[in-house]
Amino acid sequence: MKKVSVIGHFAIGLTYLDGQTIKTKIVTEELKRDLGSNSVDIYDTHGGIKTLLKAPFMVWRAFRKSENIIILPAHNGLRIFGRLLAAFKRFFKNKKIHYVVIGGWLPQKLEKEKRLAKSLKKFDCIYVETNTMKKALCNMGFQNILVMPNCKQLTALTPDELVYQTNAPYRLCTFSRVNKEKGIETAVDVIHKVNDRLGYAAYLLDIYGPIDPAQTQWFESLKLRFSNNVRYCGSVPSDESVEVLKNYFALLFPTHYLTEGIPGTIIDAYAAGVPVISAKWQSFDDVVEDGLTGIGYEFDSEEALECVLLEIANNSDMLNAMKLNCLKKSFVYLPCNVVRIIEANMT
Repeated sequence: MKKVSVIGHFAIGLTYLDGQTIKTKIVTEELKRDLGSNSVDIYDTHGGIKTLLKAPFMVWRAFRKSENIIILPAHNGLRIFGRLLAAFKRFFKNKKIHYVVIGGWLPQKLEKEKRLAKSLKKFDCIYVETNTMKKALCNMGFQNILVMPNCKQLTALTPDELVYQTNAPYRLCTFSRVNKEKGIETAVDVIHKVNDRLGYAAYLLDIYGPIDPAQTQWFESLKLRFSNNVRYCGSVPSDESVEVLKNYFALLFPTHYLTEGIPGTIIDAYAAGVPVISAKWQSFDDVVEDGLTGIGYEFDSEEALECVLLEIANNSDMLNAMKLNCLKKSFVYLPCNVVRIIEANMT
């Protein structure tokens, strides 16, 4: 009998840099370190509709072989695996089922899908990334919610490795999936506006991350508007993120997703001692200490972001003073600290 089965998007043999795959692998590797590799079974949901057709057999086998079952699904997978685990739980009352949430969208989804919410209330525990999410779900009648922050296995810089920029042009970057919803176009437009308004190249912008396959045409059009102060730098392996980010003045996070959870890119930035300039999404206060580890601006407001960058251009000390705070904050998101939360609730 295994201690735990993990059902999630591992994409075995493939290279996926999305948040779901990264978090699934990180949580599983930490469980293996703590419990032993032989105590952990994995079930890869990669494969789209073909895999979903196999889902009942996958879940049945997980219940038969393990004391605990953990799922880390995205939107579509939750409908299938959430209901299946709740249904099979009737026949395996001595087994525990756990749902590790990726991102911050769950409360909004369950407001619309009452039947799914009913199924998830049968889980032994649901682990959300932020207190904002916990409060929203508790207000919907959930009593099985714990906060378990997003996590990454990163080696943070030491204080003497921090890189300080004191003169323009200040190097900024985005470090996420490249699509409209992540605010990449907003970042490009605002950098152009601020530099034009100041009359010199106050900022340089580097864009990192995989391009959304459904938005390649949009991004090709956007690149035609790049000035010499903006460039696309491709994707960075997760184990190289700190080394790349440490040379930047700040991370831009101009997301248009109001329901972000704890973005992995912000964890990367903290480990590199890099402050964040971010739109205030719903859970912003759970992740960014405004004025200590970053600066927030009004959600979905280019003008607000522009004002922040104009202010910082004449006061670089404002961000440089935050770098040590970022390093300290990064330890909150180490897997060895985070995964203990779920281990403490296993049978």
